[in-house]
Amino acid sequence: MLDALGFRSSEVEDYKHYRLQPFLPSDLRLEVVHRKNPRTYPDLELTISDPDSAVEVIKKLGLKIVQDSSGPEPKNSARSFEVQLPGGTIVSFLGIRTGGSSEPEYLAFEGNLNASGRTFGIVTSRFNSFITERLLAGATDGLIRCGVKVDGGYDLVRVPGAFEIPLAARKLAETGKYDAVICLGCLLRGDTAHYDVIVNEVTRGIGQSAQETGVPHAFGVLTCENLEQAIDRAGLKMGNKGFEAALAAVEMASLKRAISRQLSAVSKTKPPKAVIRRNRQR
Repeated sequence: MLDALGFRSSEVEDYKHYRLQPFLPSDLRLEVVHRKNPRTYPDLELTISDPDSAVEVIKKLGLKIVQDSSGPEPKNSARSFEVQLPGGTIVSFLGIRTGGSSEPEYLAFEGNLNASGRTFGIVTSRFNSFITERLLAGATDGLIRCGVKVDGGYDLVRVPGAFEIPLAARKLAETGKYDAVICLGCLLRGDTAHYDVIVNEVTRGIGQSAQETGVPHAFGVLTCENLEQAIDRAGLKMGNKGFEAALAAVEMASLKRAISRQLSAVSKTKPPKAVIRRNRQR
């Protein structure tokens, strides 16, 4: 059911008193706990943004709705209902209705994590490969999870060290082939000022490349005090920063396209009369 509602599941974690199932929605991480002992209240409670659409999806799946407090008519601002899954598990849903066809007072452009049909460039340094290879594995995993094709969905460029990343990233961006570029590297502080010089130049170069080419660049270059910090950020307790960089690249590629479509639509319409008069007065 959660898969049908747009969540992407991962491996089940089995513990003594329960099993834990992680799910990945568009902008947060959800962990579903399957209770091994029956309970008198819902086994799972979810808060969703569009309860009416969720009800239609659940009905198409053939699942039983055992309680619907507000019914199908949008008389209330919220809708609460419970679904019984095969085996007796009860899932409770609470959703806030958006108010029908009226537009919200405040609108915002947002990207999503759907990368199907898009192409990405990855630049990774060979220096500190013990770390960068793990960042690369996390980045490719993130892209694939977002719908990027394994064959042809991304291209990989390897450079000697982090200092060479900005140039390679710019060359990829200038081809116009890639929706975003992911930059991966690892810098560890040493006994001299060399670390600070490289960190500043790499950061400046990647940011400048993104601004001047108009292609989003995801910053996945670790700048750590020691190897332990780098290991923690390459797949241990601090997560995998390569994976996070990939998600950022996917979202920014989507956001750029959304903004471009909106600007294209606005350019085809005439400005309001009040705007015309104000411009003439100037």
